[in-house]
Order: sequence, then structure tokens, then C-alpha cells
Amino acid sequence: MELAFNPMDLNLEFRSHLATLRLPPGRALVAVSGGPDSVALLDLLVRSQDVHELELVVAHIDHGIHPESAQVAAQVCNLARHWGIEFESIELALGATATETQARARRYAWLEQTRKRAGAVVVFTAHHADDQVETILMRALEGSGPTGLAAMSGRTSALVRPLLPFPREALAAYARERSLPTWSDPANHDSRHLRSWLRCAVLPKLRSRLPRVDLNLARVGAQAARDRTAWSKVLDLLPGLDPLLENGGISVAAAPLRGYDSALAQTLLIAIGRRVGCQIGAARAARILRLLAAGNSGSETPLCGQWRAELAFDRLRLIRAGMNSTAEALPLDAEAGEMRWGEWRFRWRREPAPALQERAALTAWFEPDALTIRGWLPGEKVRPLAGAGRRLLVRCFQEARVPRRRRENWPVLVSSDAVVWIPGVCRSDALVPSGGKEALRIDAEYA
Repeated sequence: MELAFNPMDLNLEFRSHLATLRLPPGRALVAVSGGPDSVALLDLLVRSQDVHELELVVAHIDHGIHPESAQVAAQVCNLARHWGIEFESIELALGATATETQARARRYAWLEQTRKRAGAVVVFTAHHADDQVETILMRALEGSGPTGLAAMSGRTSALVRPLLPFPREALAAYARERSLPTWSDPANHDSRHLRSWLRCAVLPKLRSRLPRVDLNLARVGAQAARDRTAWSKVLDLLPGLDPLLENGGISVAAAPLRGYDSALAQTLLIAIGRRVGCQIGAARAARILRLLAAGNSGSETPLCGQWRAELAFDRLRLIRAGMNSTAEALPLDAEAGEMRWGEWRFRWRREPAPALQERAALTAWFEPDALTIRGWLPGEKVRPLAGAGRRLLVRCFQEARVPRRRRENWPVLVSSDAVVWIPGVCRSDALVPSGGKEALRIDAEYA
């Protein structure tokens, strides 16, 4: 494949492309394996900080597959120190028998955990133009549909791939030109792995017979990406579908989906799932359509990984299982602070209380007291603000139209083991400060 960029000009080309991504300010994790691609990416990012203005953090995963992995980790650590960049790493100890799929799943799970812990807004990976071509070919051979053929996006939520326009050889030449220390992973040339076999055996033969095969495959990917983008926009235009992002998942009105023919409904379901990172193919879409046809509120069907589809209050929800409600109880034992409980984040501080409080808000004010965040228990009750009598928590969830599956992971605030607040659902009449009096303000947010 012809080089698209002169190595000497790669820095300028990269800076120009990076400016088009419109990255948010803050910290950024850079996944560095030690290979030429990721090391070149780190060098390019360091030299373009005036463009992205991000605080970089190097992240390295030692999979424990190759016997030299510890030496590679030390090399990447030294590289980070050379540039004065914070370094994060983990040893996974997967062993030589680990598959590509296993390593990838563990790698991305750790990167996302580390991103959240480090407070990073994005994760940079070094996927490049050759990776994109290999991905499209691999997915075509595996029978992927249009969504899969669209391959990798330059940016998906917090994941950013700024090297997609650049070919592998240009990055390798850049690393050589800059005398950057790199390591070549033997697995990249091991034909036992499908991607490596395509890279080293299949694509060279295709290029010798079809010189434009890379461009043609890239065109297939671009066309599929346009279709994928168009269907995503259709979700917001269809009357009555009403897509809503909800606590890491998504919900849509069930009635319109029931009215569409199966081909259109399946295509929409694929687009709905993609919006929150839930992969839905024909078989999973068919299961969801059967769920819709049955129309039983509260029923659900498993999808992929922790994802499941649930029908509740005539809305279809794609939700991901989270932490169990028996999670550790966390006391609010300071004047001000911040903590996480499962997928929730709580912040609190002292300030004057308002004259009135909302019963179902995500912010509430309390008289100073010993307060604790924990999971709720069956049979527990709360005395609603401006209400009459005590009410079962499960009844409060039902009235707030919280689906059954999501209730399991919902926190409550307790005082002396009595529930005083279900964030976003019900504020109790206990510990309510008078207007203007200094109180403890607590803000809850599903992260």
C-alpha cells in the first residue's frame, strides 16, 4: 500500500487532524503497548499539546503473555518518565494460552476503569488505517452486517482513535526518524490469530492482484459508516419513538416499534443499541421483537454481556446490570466531600436550605445528622415529604416508574437505619431544615 504521508510531515498532518476532533479539556489516557504505533502516537500527542491542551497519562497493560512483557512495561514506564508524564500500568498474567478476544476484553475493561479513576475525559488508542482495512475485511469474512462493516469510528464516546487516517508504515517510519524505543510483538505476525493471518498472508496476495484493495475496503467501510450515522439520526426524527438516555442505557416508546414491519424494527433496534454500546444483531433483535409482541410489562430478555432488554410501562429499555444493592454502606462523615456508590456519585456540602424541597429531586437538604448511603432492603418504608403515612420503598419505585431491574442497584440515604431519601424518587419528611438555615446539601448523580 502506498504511503499516504511523508514521515517528515506526519507531525503537521496529525496536528491538523487532531484539531478536527474537538476534544474536551481535561486529562487523557494514552494506551501505549510499546509497539511503534502507540509509541509514535504518544510522541505526536506530546508534541501537539498546544492543539489538544490535555493532561496526558500513559496507560500500559502487561498481558503476561510474552516472556519479555515485563521488560516492555519497564521501557514504556521509562518513556513516560522521560516526558514527565504520569504512568499507570497493570499486570494481567493471562498466560501464553490466552486468546486475542480474552486479552482485548480485559484490556478495554481496565482502560475504562482507569479512565474513571484517573478522572480522564478520553482514552487515546493507536488504531491506524491498516487496522481499519483489516477490521473491515475480517468482519466481511465473518458475515457481519452493515453496522459491523462500518468498522472503527475516529471517536466513540470516551474512546478516541486519532491515527485512523495514517498507514502503519508511515507511523513506523516516523518512529525510526525520531529514534523512538519500540518493541515488535511476535503475536502480530503469528498466523494462528485471524487478524495476523489476514495481515501477513491474505492482504499481501490481494494487493499483488488488486492494488487498490485497501482503498476499496476503506470505501466499503465509509459507505457503511454513512448508513450507520443516518440510521442513528432517524431515531430522533421518527414520530413518537422518543429515545431517552437513562443511567447508562436507553429507552424508547414500545408502541411505535410494534407498528413497524420486522425489517425496519430490527434496523432501528440495532441503531438504538449502538447509541449506548449494546451490540444487537439479527438474533438479538428478534428476541426483543418477541418481547415487544408479548407486551408483558416487567418482562425482559438477555442480550450480550451484562446487557438486557426490558419492557416496562410501555417503554422498551436496554439496560446493563450494575452493582447489587447489598453493596458496602458508606457514611457521609465529613463537612463536605464526594464519593461513589456503584454507578452513582454523591457530593455534599454545607449551605443554607431553600424554603421548599422537591420530593423526587436528585438534590436534597438535611439537618446535620449521622447519614449513610447504602442499598435498600425489601420491606423498608419511608414517610414521604408532604405525604400521609409510611410507604413501602417498592411502591415509591413503582410510582416513579423505575423499572424493576434498575431498582436493584438504587441507593438510599439513611439516618439511624431509617430511610430518609431515595434519590430522584422520594424525599422523606425527616431531618427537613427550615428555609435559610444552614444544612447539608447532597447531590446525587448516576455516573
